[in-house]
Amino acid sequence: MAKFHFVEDYERYVADLIRQHPIDTAMSLAVGGSYASVGAIECEILLHAGLAPGMAVVDLGCGSGRLAVALADRIAVGYLGLDVVPALLDYARSRTPRAYRFVLNRALSLPVEAASVDVLCAFSVFTHLLHAETYLYLEDAHRALRPGGRVVLSFLEFAIPDHWAVFDKTVQAQRASTVPHLNQFIERNQITVWSQRLGYAHVAIIDGNTAPWPSGEPLGQSIAILTKG
Repeated sequence: MAKFHFVEDYERYVADLIRQHPIDTAMSLAVGGSYASVGAIECEILLHAGLAPGMAVVDLGCGSGRLAVALADRIAVGYLGLDVVPALLDYARSRTPRAYRFVLNRALSLPVEAASVDVLCAFSVFTHLLHAETYLYLEDAHRALRPGGRVVLSFLEFAIPDHWAVFDKTVQAQRASTVPHLNQFIERNQITVWSQRLGYAHVAIIDGNTAPWPSGEPLGQSIAILTKG
């Protein structure tokens, strides 16, 4: 069974945060900080992408539940959160409705039935995976989606000036002979080619510095919306 390349490192990172900080702070830092505000933006993105009441949502890389908390406040959906670190899942479970499900998943596939999902989201997930890992997830997402279902993913690209700082930080870490965690850029032409190969019917891209949803607050990463025919 294919598995992630970085699980052990991420588990150690989360454990260190828990030792060093109060639990709420640790769980926010574990997903990059700004727990409530980023969760609200992610929720808006899904609504913009067509999320409607009663739909089935899979949150790949749900982390400590910032999107799940925001969804619970805004819309009634069936929710499944997947992550690789038990401590993150436990915290997310403690902050959300009992009907929300959280599952430890370390395979490069989705533990759901075919044609059972309306929206699969992956925020700040493929930014830390190898391209082959991302492709395998998009492949299985196509199986899992209902016709007309959508993948909503965030990504870093060199064409967005604000994203350069992420690459520069990675370069500086490499120059200092430290081992940086993987910051993976994906160009939009790759997403288009992958989507065509996998049979998605349509791809829409939203630039990382724009926000065509009510708050006008950008996520800070570009967004791709892949629709299954």
